[in-house]
Amino acid sequence: MSLRSESAATTTTRSASNSTIDTRPASNSTIGTRFASSAAWRIGLAAVASFAVAALGFITWGPLLAINLSTSPGIPWSVPVEAILLLLIWRKLAGRGWPRRAAAARAALLRPRAVPPRVFTWALIAGALSLVALAGLWIVLVQLTGAGGNPTLPSSAAYPAITIAAAIIMGSLVSPITEESAFRGYGQVLLERRFAPATAVLLSSLFFALYHGPTQGFAPTKLLFYFTVGVVFGAIACLTRSVLPALPIHIAGDLLFFTAIWPHDAARVLVWHGGADLAFWLRVGQVVVFTVLAAFAFRRLHQACSRSLDSGGAVDLSLPSGAAGIAGGTASEVVLLPMGG
Repeated sequence: MSLRSESAATTTTRSASNSTIDTRPASNSTIGTRFASSAAWRIGLAAVASFAVAALGFITWGPLLAINLSTSPGIPWSVPVEAILLLLIWRKLAGRGWPRRAAAARAALLRPRAVPPRVFTWALIAGALSLVALAGLWIVLVQLTGAGGNPTLPSSAAYPAITIAAAIIMGSLVSPITEESAFRGYGQVLLERRFAPATAVLLSSLFFALYHGPTQGFAPTKLLFYFTVGVVFGAIACLTRSVLPALPIHIAGDLLFFTAIWPHDAARVLVWHGGADLAFWLRVGQVVVFTVLAAFAFRRLHQACSRSLDSGGAVDLSLPSGAAGIAGGTASEVVLLPMGG
């Protein structure tokens, strides 16, 4: 073989070597970039789903109540109308109706599953103890900062008592049902599929706090309070894998705040002006004692849920026929938001 042909063969070998596909593992920076991009996409999707679902209650009940109070305040006709709309919203989120191809995905995101009586009982106990602690926390924060009240609460002096009572009851149903569906259902389920449970609960609680900002104000103590509420409800939903156990606590909490806490916030005296009296320190003690009791109840709830999951105790209530098993968390990642029809 001539020197020229040997040189050509060497060149061809080098070219072939250079064109070989690089199969080396991606660098740490590349993996980190991909992870961050995927995480950001999932957080954004969960946020959009949460706010879109939660808005279903606001855009139906708010205008209905406003029209009712301005046209015929003596007849609370907006309440039965909203009740029908709320039922339709729930059925849609739970996978009923068109489009059928997305029914299983919607049901899996809402996760309205019945849980065993023992699990439900401990969820109620943990939620009720947390509610007592949260009520005390709200009053303490109001006395420390003066940021209290609820701007959405209608004036009881301007409208008939029956209309105010009906509006409070309906408001205490609309917000819990749509917000639990949004933040502990659709949003948190999307987050749980990508992140650790604690991270998912914290992120959904952040969404929950920010959602209340436009109507309740962005005072730091209010955001902190709603974030803490979100952690309580999010933990219950995460442990039980269902939105149902937190619903009665959320409803009871709204009724409590609408009737016994928010109307009296304007009269609360700041500790910086009137001093920290015995009532204030009793509220502080209420927060501490019931937080400890709630922590114990959550521990028992965790144990009850672990036993229930080991025996396959949860039962799905809303899946269309043929979709059983998908609500356990293996549904397709293709999600159709309920606003689409």
